[in-house]
Amino acid sequence: MKNRVIIVGGGAAGIVAAIFAARKKAEVSIVEHNDKVGKKILVTGNGRCNLTNERMDSSFFRSDCPSFVSEVLEQFSYTQTKQFFEQLGIVFKSRLGYCYPASGQASAVLDVLHMELEHQNVNVVLGAHVNKIIKNKNFIVEAGSARLEAEKVIITAGSKAAAKQGSDGSGYELLRAFGHRIIPPVPALVQIRCKETFLKQWAGIRVDGKVSVFVKGNFVASDQGELQLTDYGVSGIPVFQISRYAAKALEKRLPVTIQLDFLPDQEIWEVGKFLESRYKMRMDKTLEEGMIGLFPKKLIPILLKQANLSAKSFWKKLSTKEKTQLSWTLKQLTLPVTAVNSFEQAQVCAGGADLSQFNPHTMESKLIKGLYAAGEILDVDGMCGGYNLQWAWSTGAIAGYAAGGEKV
Repeated sequence: MKNRVIIVGGGAAGIVAAIFAARKKAEVSIVEHNDKVGKKILVTGNGRCNLTNERMDSSFFRSDCPSFVSEVLEQFSYTQTKQFFEQLGIVFKSRLGYCYPASGQASAVLDVLHMELEHQNVNVVLGAHVNKIIKNKNFIVEAGSARLEAEKVIITAGSKAAAKQGSDGSGYELLRAFGHRIIPPVPALVQIRCKETFLKQWAGIRVDGKVSVFVKGNFVASDQGELQLTDYGVSGIPVFQISRYAAKALEKRLPVTIQLDFLPDQEIWEVGKFLESRYKMRMDKTLEEGMIGLFPKKLIPILLKQANLSAKSFWKKLSTKEKTQLSWTLKQLTLPVTAVNSFEQAQVCAGGADLSQFNPHTMESKLIKGLYAAGEILDVDGMCGGYNLQWAWSTGAIAGYAAGGEKV
């Protein structure tokens, strides 16, 4: 009798799991509640699909169980991912380690995955929401009025992030029904909302800098790059990278602040010397005039006001205390955080199924034999740069191989 495998969720992890299980001669079905599989793949990398990254190790992932991530990546990492997609027809194009299809089209990635599903005779059931999974001798998967039976089930139903692409978090309940612990998911890779009177004034500004997050006054994480200042707070890749820490703390109702450093390549003492030499070159310029060319024009009056200085003042008339205050404002503009944006705006979630209840070499549940999980539903969130898709490819491949009959 053929080994039957049902995959709940047709996202990146589910598709790869299906392909690898089918390659082991399993009879595979994907049950997807959307009208097509792989919907979220089409929007990754701004429609170009950042498949993976040449720099790949567990330090680019966040989880309560980092050793689990390491063990997964040892089995299926960048090299295996590149080989897999090249065999399907994708040519890799790298930009500073970020890997994309040479065509620049996410649709090309989904097209070759579709072709391989067809080639492997994977049965794809669309528009079917899985309500319940029952385990007797085999698994019974109830999806609407349909009942499917299989020896193995892989849950790849995604997280609560990006509901427009079909993620609704229903997979958490399927796992919870089997006794799995779900670490409360919060939005990650998302914008941060702050409380300040000047936010509408700086909306639309893009500026290089560093953002740091503090919880109960203690430093937690930071990242550097282009910051996008908005009418509700801050955005941009550096903000996305540290947002999960803010979200986790806010979920516990802890006080959170962020600090913006607009001169991240200089120490505080260097900033004072830099400003001194800059204003001495043109003593006739006001504080505001002297900052033109250094910061976006719209940002300058905000920074000066936060330092309690008049834009029309002159450097030579400032006291030592006022000069120091300006330096600190440029290095540590502090904003209270009220929230992060919703799951709808988040690229991924922080939280999910507790990794300690799964085997990293097979992705099989330690509680229920024949039950597997892969992808975003697990308590792992990667940084921007192809890491979350890599997690989907890696865990999907491992789960598919194991459910199909063997390890990767």
